[in-house]
Amino acid sequence: MKKSEATRLTILQKAFELIYVKGFQTTSIDEIIATTQVTKGAFYYHFKTKDEMGLAIINELMKPNFRRNFIESLQNNKNPLDNIYEIIYNLLMETDFLKVEYGCPTSNFVQQMAPWHTAFTQALHELSKEWENTFTESIEKGKEAGMIKQEVSAREVSVFVISGYWGVRNLGKVENSKEVYLVYLKGLKSYLKTLQ
Repeated sequence: MKKSEATRLTILQKAFELIYVKGFQTTSIDEIIATTQVTKGAFYYHFKTKDEMGLAIINELMKPNFRRNFIESLQNNKNPLDNIYEIIYNLLMETDFLKVEYGCPTSNFVQQMAPWHTAFTQALHELSKEWENTFTESIEKGKEAGMIKQEVSAREVSVFVISGYWGVRNLGKVENSKEVYLVYLKGLKSYLKTLQ
């Protein structure tokens, strides 16, 4: 990796960490520069504006991370319902970076930026749709393999599980406790069993 590429990646990673904790609107470029220890000139060499950097976080960090963690996990030969549960369980209970008090980074971006910024809305929609499509395709394969009832609507299940995940992340943030995650996971497991 070239030095300029490494600098760009460092800015994106550190900015993402700051934004996850503080929020996009309240994180200043000066804070990002101080945290990354790059010059103002280096920041503006890579990004004309904070919004441009925010879109790069979604497209260059969040989307590839999603593909690694979700698509690959759903491509093994296990029951897709078990895979979906394990993915959600790991996101809620095992992923050290995702803190209960800060919620879901994607959901946070949606709440903070989507209503006011068309480019953010589009990038976040693509990310959300990719997650939904991945779950839907996995469920359809499970139906073909006889692991899931034929009458199950794959898209309905995908939307239900994803919206539940985003919702429980927000509840966890409000309560500052993973206890609500356990309630959701118990309900999710029961729901997924009804689809077999």
